[in-house]
Amino acid sequence: MKGKIGLEEHFAIDDTLNDSKGFFPDEIWVEVRERILDLHGRRLRLMDEFGMEMMILSLNAPAIQGVPDAKKANEIARKANDYLAEQVQKRPDRFQALAALPLQDPEMATKELQRCVKDLGMVGALANGFSQIGDPNTIAYLDEKQYWPFWQVCDQLDVPFYLHPRNPLPTQRRIYEGREELLGPTWAFAVETGTHALRLITGGVFDRHPGVQVILGHLGEQLPFAMARLTQRMAHNPRVSLARPPREIFRENFHITTSGNAHTPSLLGALMELGAERVMFAADYPFEEMADTTDWFDALDISTADRRKIGRANAGRLLGL
Repeated sequence: MKGKIGLEEHFAIDDTLNDSKGFFPDEIWVEVRERILDLHGRRLRLMDEFGMEMMILSLNAPAIQGVPDAKKANEIARKANDYLAEQVQKRPDRFQALAALPLQDPEMATKELQRCVKDLGMVGALANGFSQIGDPNTIAYLDEKQYWPFWQVCDQLDVPFYLHPRNPLPTQRRIYEGREELLGPTWAFAVETGTHALRLITGGVFDRHPGVQVILGHLGEQLPFAMARLTQRMAHNPRVSLARPPREIFRENFHITTSGNAHTPSLLGALMELGAERVMFAADYPFEEMADTTDWFDALDISTADRRKIGRANAGRLLGL
């Protein structure tokens, strides 16, 4: 098999939109910050060392979603996307990109998605969860009616949408008070993002636009292991009226990556739920050590066909590489 394609790998244009510092001790954060800002130095050397042919890059979290002013969010998104497109053009054989979008204003986000795909050659989009709109405590989720035209264009462009985590707002963290260690990638990311994905499903996004494809990281933010029970309960809920059961939607409209979850039993469970065609390799670099995921993946006792699908073929097909 040729080199792996890493689907959730991060970059930054500066520190102002980065909320990752709190997840690392100060002495470790210095190195992590350097990795985030680096594209063509150490990153490429590590890719060569660990057999990663290509990275699909996206802006670090919460990034654009954490800018309440829609006009400013749009300006920063365009700046980030232009910068990333320039970097990809330096090494298109090693990097491709997902667009950052100002979803505070769905019309602006739609135009930016079209620009990024048609003019900049980006292979999809990524949003870091909900967007703050107007003020820090007013948020919107992507199943809400104002986003219906956005999903229509996403469907028409035939590019995937990566739903990436962010923490719940400080005003919505009562359950984490006194247990802040559960915030971030430890637990809160998965709960927040998995719930957001379920809103897309139960909100009818995929009834209206059955071609839309959504990517979730971290082996699906716990959803592969919950979909059977969720679907069973939804079948008895009169508030839910969908063209397909939630489990079927999950199997036909979602893809998951291995980012930050190098755990064989979990992978096997996800494969049994979704099939090898909907699981993709990702290292979650630079927030995770590239060696941890690549060494684990290379040692997996799976078939050559499944290793090829997960390692590169699925991403190549989904992203049109």
